Amino acid sequence: MTLAAPLPLTRPGTSAGTADASGCWEAPAHYSLAVTCFPLQRGDGDPTFAADPGGLWSAFGTPEGHASVLVTHAASKVTVRAWGDGAASAVESAPGMLGLTDDWSAFDDAGFLATLPPVVREARRRHPALRLPATGRVVDALVPTILEQKVTTVEARRAYRYLVRRYGTPAPGAGTVAPAGLMVAPSAEAWLRIPSWEWHRAGVGPQRSDTVMRALRAASGLERLASKTAEEAAAALKSIPGVGVWTAAEITQRTHADPDSVSVGDFHLAKFVGVALTGERTDDAGMLRLLEPWRGHRQRLVRLLGLSGIRAPRYGARMTIQDHRFH
Repeated sequence: MTLAAPLPLTRPGTSAGTADASGCWEAPAHYSLAVTCFPLQRGDGDPTFAADPGGLWSAFGTPEGHASVLVTHAASKVTVRAWGDGAASAVESAPGMLGLTDDWSAFDDAGFLATLPPVVREARRRHPALRLPATGRVVDALVPTILEQKVTTVEARRAYRYLVRRYGTPAPGAGTVAPAGLMVAPSAEAWLRIPSWEWHRAGVGPQRSDTVMRALRAASGLERLASKTAEEAAAALKSIPGVGVWTAAEITQRTHADPDSVSVGDFHLAKFVGVALTGERTDDAGMLRLLEPWRGHRQRLVRLLGLSGIRAPRYGARMTIQDHRFH
């Protein structure tokens, strides 16, 4: 797929109105902002995101400072407006975050499509503009991913909300140009300053909080991974004690638009892929065997299976969620 060149960025004092920087890009046909950015948002209550009638707000740090970013999609254009010291940097990184640099041309080749299971071909037909996001922000992806290790998604996201609201920073213009309550997640330095009892109140055990601490002590090295390949970044992440295959894959899927990483070790994924492709549940080894014919695009297949409407049956009692905030 060949992407149209972006329209020129606007700078403070130009026709961007109240925005500090803005940009506009041609969108792929049938582009879906919600579907593409879904993996970046940690649940509906993620304080670093907010809904907008015309699109989506997000807030994050850049090397130049914090930014509040409003993305809107109308007709064939994706427009990005940003406020704050990091506005220009945020706009420049927007095509990756929005999946506009993710190339599906090899996947969409007729010969390759013919090799895919019917359920995947149908999912691609119904979601022709699915793109994988590449934020390049390794720390922002690493912390919430570690929080999701070996606990329910509900627990992990509740912990993330609590910690971001307590130790994050209000987004530039929050309550004025940006929605009230929009937050920038803590920087690596701010995460490292969180005391042990606050991790406990958030419901995060020592194993996970210690992993966060170990990883973030090399924060500058982590952010340099954005310039590496997904494979190189995953290898470096896995060298950190407590960061395994699952965690590294979940990170590079978001930071590098890694088209091939598979979240081996996920509690539900292997069972789901097995049911979707064969009608029978399987384990991690079985999932990898099933996906092997499409190596290079295995994450694309997994995302499409997730959009197929198929749901694997779940068995057993639900896990009891503990609330540690006031104990």
